[in-house]
Amino acid sequence: MKILTFNYEYPPLGGGGGVVHELLAEELSKRHRVAVITSAYSNLRGREVRGGVEIHRVPVFLRKDQSVATLASMLFYPPAAWIKAAELMSRERFDVINGHFAVPTGPGSLPPAKLGRIPHVLTIQGGDIYDPSKKLSPHRLPGARAAVTFVLRHSDAVIAASTNTRDNAYRYYGYGGPIEIIPLGIRQPVVPQSTREALGLPEGAFLLVTVGRLVKRKAIDDLLRAVARPECSRVELIVVGDGPEREALESIAAALGLSTRVRFLGRVEEIRKWQILENANAYVSSTMHEGFGLVYLEGMAAGLPVVTPDHGGQVDFLRDGETGYVVPAGDLPALARAIARLAERPDEAARMGALNRSRAQEHSIQNCARRYEDVFERVVNRRARARAGVASERP
Repeated sequence: MKILTFNYEYPPLGGGGGVVHELLAEELSKRHRVAVITSAYSNLRGREVRGGVEIHRVPVFLRKDQSVATLASMLFYPPAAWIKAAELMSRERFDVINGHFAVPTGPGSLPPAKLGRIPHVLTIQGGDIYDPSKKLSPHRLPGARAAVTFVLRHSDAVIAASTNTRDNAYRYYGYGGPIEIIPLGIRQPVVPQSTREALGLPEGAFLLVTVGRLVKRKAIDDLLRAVARPECSRVELIVVGDGPEREALESIAAALGLSTRVRFLGRVEEIRKWQILENANAYVSSTMHEGFGLVYLEGMAAGLPVVTPDHGGQVDFLRDGETGYVVPAGDLPALARAIARLAERPDEAARMGALNRSRAQEHSIQNCARRYEDVFERVVNRRARARAGVASERP
């Protein structure tokens, strides 16, 4: 099968949505021809083959950060993607087109599919249809809401990573068609053993780790305030990731007297990230919302109990009192109590971590890719049957 995929953010750009697309594309490329059309940035090559996937980067303007897109860069992506798609489709026939993110990717991937009479599969990630931290979230803007609704209704199949994302598509966009839930998957690398000392991490402390882009939706400021509460005085926090909120967050940490207990590491290499996870005691998040939360799976795969708010797709696979603790979103005292309980009960934390390591194996990228293949084959076969029916009716 020849698969053409679109994503305005493909690694190293963006966050978890791009990461899982990369994992999926590389897994599919073991059995199929896979090409990706994504955004250019800085000195990234316009075309390269990586992990068996042919990557094409199209020019967008005014993107200022590797971690976060600007509104202008998102608006430039669809027309640039059309041009590249026309070039690729003039040379070969693709069997299916898969757009990741309803906006801005959907308006870039749907027109080439319609013009080429190729089945279009839309993947909605979560933040592309609902982001409570943004005034300009698509669910709040009539124009963006109309664009999302149009792409949903005109796709041959729609995939969501979680029940929450599926329900938000129904709730905010008046969409009534089927949405298939395919949970994200991870590929855990072979991680060389390391120690806290070698990684420069504090020894002896109950160590929390959180991973992600430092944007408002992650609400890292709430996590800092929870860690500053008296019941969490024994814990230390490692923040992995970068983004526009980093400077403000470092200032908040200093003002709360956390400069010696909180470390901001910025972006780190993938292997080092896994080594940090393997040497932590718990994974913690204070996010306002997650469409799924790939980083939770990574924490689970590293054998960590997970503390998370209850708003988002993570509640599909995280259970309060089993995988860690699920607390009301925005409830800082509850977040602090959950962290403190893990620190005070290391045996319980270890039991939860062992359970999580086992459960994470259910969420492999191989399982995810097989389910995507099923959807692709279904829409391709449906289109073929429809064409055969039309042909048989001709005189």
